[in-house]
Amino acid sequence: MLQKFKQRRFGALYSFFDLGRMRAALRRSELGMIFAGAFVGITSGCAVTAMSVISRTMHTLIFGIDDSGRLSSAQVDDKFLLLASPVVGGIVLGLMIFILAKTRKKPMVDPIEANALHGGRLSLTDSILVAVQNLISNGFGASVGLEAGYTQIAAGIASKLGYKLQLRRSDLRTLVGCGAAGAIAAAFNAPLTGAFYAFELIIGTYSIITLTPVVVSALISTLVARLLSGNDFNIDVGDFGSVVPADYIPALLLGAFCAGAGILIMQGVSFIEELARKSSIALPFRPALGGIVVGLLALITPQVLSAGHGALHLNLANTIAIPTLIGILLLKSLASAVSIGSGFRGGLFFASLFMGALLGKIFAYSAPYFDHATLTPVIYAVVGMSSLAVAIIGGPLTMTFLALEITGDFPITALVLAAVITSSLVVRSTFGYSFATWRFHLRGESIRSAHDVGWIRSLTVGRMMREDVRTASVNITVEEFRHDFPIGSTQRVILVDDADKYAGIVLVPDIYASPVDKNDEGKRIADFTKYRNDFLQPQMNAKQAAAIFDKTESEALAVVNNLIERKVVGQLSESYTLRRYAEELDRRRREISGEL
Repeated sequence: MLQKFKQRRFGALYSFFDLGRMRAALRRSELGMIFAGAFVGITSGCAVTAMSVISRTMHTLIFGIDDSGRLSSAQVDDKFLLLASPVVGGIVLGLMIFILAKTRKKPMVDPIEANALHGGRLSLTDSILVAVQNLISNGFGASVGLEAGYTQIAAGIASKLGYKLQLRRSDLRTLVGCGAAGAIAAAFNAPLTGAFYAFELIIGTYSIITLTPVVVSALISTLVARLLSGNDFNIDVGDFGSVVPADYIPALLLGAFCAGAGILIMQGVSFIEELARKSSIALPFRPALGGIVVGLLALITPQVLSAGHGALHLNLANTIAIPTLIGILLLKSLASAVSIGSGFRGGLFFASLFMGALLGKIFAYSAPYFDHATLTPVIYAVVGMSSLAVAIIGGPLTMTFLALEITGDFPITALVLAAVITSSLVVRSTFGYSFATWRFHLRGESIRSAHDVGWIRSLTVGRMMREDVRTASVNITVEEFRHDFPIGSTQRVILVDDADKYAGIVLVPDIYASPVDKNDEGKRIADFTKYRNDFLQPQMNAKQAAAIFDKTESEALAVVNNLIERKVVGQLSESYTLRRYAEELDRRRREISGEL
């Protein structure tokens, strides 16, 4: 009786939280994805606030600064703390790296790679580990920001939710984008910036289907972060009139200047990473050595520590001489490159904003050489920070909306848009990568963005091939071949040698089309062999297979296990490969348009 009462009383509640019903609701309507995006926005806002509070608490405890202060703008009198703290952080991080190397063999995947290659699948455990590593790095003063940890943990939670609900590939990728959007929106109090960060850098495309859940996640995450912390990231540009046409010339030049600086910074990080790899220093010891360099630089100026929030506002609010600005820029660039190159976990998002602002203020000293230009040093700083961030991070609209939301000035936004487009164009034309995709390139990946290319890699020759192949010895005669393979029995036969290695393909119609001659009774079938050195391997994807078919002009090819053994494991036709490739392309198109 009591059991029946409970079923009636809580039946509706149980059915509401039933995973099967929730999954069906998400698949049936866009409203379900909006609710999922809202939930992800709440968790993202909470995660960002928690990480921010932990980081600032660590700065207070470790460096002895005021609760309301920022590390990069604080006055730390104890020089030993400035030197030793990054080293201690490197030791702690190195110990963590050593333990993880023994217990976890798979590399950690970030949101861009997850959406590009794995259909949005992220390990929540790995995401938590990345966030902890980011907190250790930033909390002990390494010159990295928390944005990488923000997006990782938020996207990891979103991916876990989508996986539990067994969402389709496209919906899971969208939900990961919702997590990243919520993370950046909460970090900068900028929902439009967060939304377009997801569209440009995490999802890789914009569509009506993804618009609502991503924007809802960014808005709700911003509200949650405001309620929990109340911190705003704003820049006061002062009283500024309208932008005149003459102002665009220095803005465009500054955009190109920042593009060159961004390329140098990315190359610098890669150079230090390569230097560390070629050295005999074990991976767990590298962060501590990097911490020594960062600590020594912090003795010169604490502005190189952490992400640089306090240092950014400090330099914008004061008039500083060119040599000092150049010195801070060089020290911060070196500290960031050494921090990331030596193994500290974090990103260059805010560091690129800080260095870009310094570049803008340096460039502002050339303003008298531009006739009729009306820009102030603070405006140059805003243009510079957006332009350098685009050069390193990517996302022209993301950085344009960031400038709009942190200044609240529409005329400046048009100026920033022109500069960031110039910066993006120069980087893409001369370098071709953002910081994240450049690191993928160094690992041997061909990812240029978060566009979904993982389905191409999963559509492999091994999945498409036929295993029921007809084989024959390459040493048999034509007469024996005609006896074993009557006309019409098969279209082609794969030849193997005495060691069962692939030796080529014979087309059955070609054998029967040749005239019968008594002198050719002992003629070997090897004389009719084609494609002796042309074959496929199971790990090749459909795109690679199609390229080989086009090159060899063959209708079908044999599939061998590897280049050494060359054992025949199947065969694949060009027509079937192209049909499956076209079907998958159409499927992705329908997913984007919402037809699935």
